[in-house]
Amino acid sequence: MAQANGNTTVVVVGGGVAGLALGTFLLRSGIPCTVLEKNSREHVEQRQRAGSLDGRGVRMLHEWGVGEAVEGHGDERSDAVLPLILHGDKRTWRMDTGEDGAGAFIPQQVLVRNLIRIFLRDGGDLRFEAEDVALDGLDTEQPRVRYRDGEGTHTIDCAFVAGADGFHGVSRTAIPEGVLACHSHEFGYAWLSVLAEVPADPSAVMAVHSRGFAAQITRGPNASRIYLQCPLDDTVGDWPDERVWDEVGARFAAPVPRGPIATKQVVPLRGVVFSPMRYGRLCLLGDAAHLISPMSAEGMSLALHDAEVLAHALVHQVEKDDPSLLESYSDTCLAHVWERQASAVWMTDAMHDSGDASYRGEFRKQVALANLENLVQPRSA
Repeated sequence: MAQANGNTTVVVVGGGVAGLALGTFLLRSGIPCTVLEKNSREHVEQRQRAGSLDGRGVRMLHEWGVGEAVEGHGDERSDAVLPLILHGDKRTWRMDTGEDGAGAFIPQQVLVRNLIRIFLRDGGDLRFEAEDVALDGLDTEQPRVRYRDGEGTHTIDCAFVAGADGFHGVSRTAIPEGVLACHSHEFGYAWLSVLAEVPADPSAVMAVHSRGFAAQITRGPNASRIYLQCPLDDTVGDWPDERVWDEVGARFAAPVPRGPIATKQVVPLRGVVFSPMRYGRLCLLGDAAHLISPMSAEGMSLALHDAEVLAHALVHQVEKDDPSLLESYSDTCLAHVWERQASAVWMTDAMHDSGDASYRGEFRKQVALANLENLVQPRSA
């Protein structure tokens, strides 16, 4: 194996799903790497995030020998059905896992917690509370990464940098202006995202109503996340607790258990893709390179796909001194990203336009409703 100059071969910026998966894959391939995460371990292991993996993502973890990251922690969804209240009529929405086999519902923080445990158990170098990360020399053969923690300022020389620090991270901003193209799609509406201290029963239910889309999804035995379609210019102040519960009951066409609301935020729905996903010795992956509509539940699966493609490319470079896979990394990932974006736009439009016609008109509502009818199967209440 060729030896890289500096303190390590790869510095991974970001300790979320993308960064931890890449670090784990590299560690299991014998490639030295360091993962930097700006938050504390407690913070990243407890922050509430939605989670779903497609069949390919679950199979990938097993192939890399880390299937334990999902085993026993998520609900297998190969034959899963989700209750869908379509304009007051209860149906079922069958999850299509295609040829990839069974996927899994697993909260993102649970997957992150498991990947942290596995990475550290296997001897990985994971540094929490690494603040003020700066990337230098990305267009040279020896990039340099600087960061600060409670003990002072540190410098790591490396051969490659992986930017997995999310949409608002520093990795993408280290790329010179004019290199990246940003392609985005705004759906024209938002979700009011509410974390409530009430259990979800069933664990996930969705509704399409003339007042807009709604969903309630479990976040543990005593908490659930509620999503309500709303206009882009709505604010949290427009949604007092009583209105939230009234609206959930109206869209679900049934009374719902009420309880304390912990947090609220308005989240515009959009898709974003940055191209290319590589600059010099820096490769972007996960949310640092793309955002996908949350309706698709594809975010973690896309992150794992990027991580695996990049891991293979880095191993190929280090072991064989062959840059071909790294040179094609961006094109390979973007082909997959655009395929999933197309599916996400279709799904998001079907679930939202088929409810409230005030966004895009009655014609698009009826088209979306026809599309949605093809996804659901009648079922008695």
